[in-house]
Amino acid sequence: MEIKELQETVDHWIKTYGVRYFSELTNMAILTEEVGELARVMARRYGDQSFKEGEKDNLSDELADILWVVAAIANQTGVDLTEAMSRNIAKKTSRDKERHKNNEKLK
Repeated sequence: MEIKELQETVDHWIKTYGVRYFSELTNMAILTEEVGELARVMARRYGDQSFKEGEKDNLSDELADILWVVAAIANQTGVDLTEAMSRNIAKKTSRDKERHKNNEKLK
């Protein structure tokens, strides 16, 4: 799925099943909650914690939840994520094209 299709799919789903978009502030809070759920899975899968009884190792689902909310926020604020990502990658490439190669910590 392309980013544009993701944004269109989220928009269609919200308008069909979700009635309307939550407010931008509510969606920001939901995004924070979803990132916290991802952090919990990461701490248990890759960190020193273990899964509690009944907890799921659902890394892909948590990442998808985050993408969903990011797409919703982009839609309701008029951000074309395809265009924004293209600009962001160009910025990072221009700024950091030698930085990481020259970082002794990464060698």
